[in-house]
Amino acid sequence: MIRITDTIAIDEREIEESFVRASGPGGQNVNKVATAVRLRFDVRGSPSLPQEVRQRLERLAGNRLTAEGVLVINAQRHRTQERNRADALERLVALIRAAAPAGSPRRATKVPAAERRRRRESKRRRGALKKLRGGGLDEI
Repeated sequence: MIRITDTIAIDEREIEESFVRASGPGGQNVNKVATAVRLRFDVRGSPSLPQEVRQRLERLAGNRLTAEGVLVINAQRHRTQERNRADALERLVALIRAAAPAGSPRRATKVPAAERRRRRESKRRRGALKKLRGGGLDEI
């Protein structure tokens, strides 16, 4: 079990890893060894995630989420398979952690009376200024 938060933990069997050849550093090794990791996690089919977390995760994932609801994370920053695996897993955990806390509900607040008074006063001044400008057709 991979512990995400105090209440959320996902089973390792829910994560699917495949190894592909990476671009970037590695020289000749890059052409021979599959060091990049493609991690897949079925967000919609995961029994470990509560419904609210699942919805927030789908929004956060953006274009990393397939049409079927599978989150795909590609990791190829490092030259070894093991470090890329750890990197992909860390990124998955960080993404789920970001989706875990519910945002606090917005509390409606009243506009202070002094602010309303200042706004009305500035509107009154602006209107008086515009009234002074008016000449109309009488000047022709």
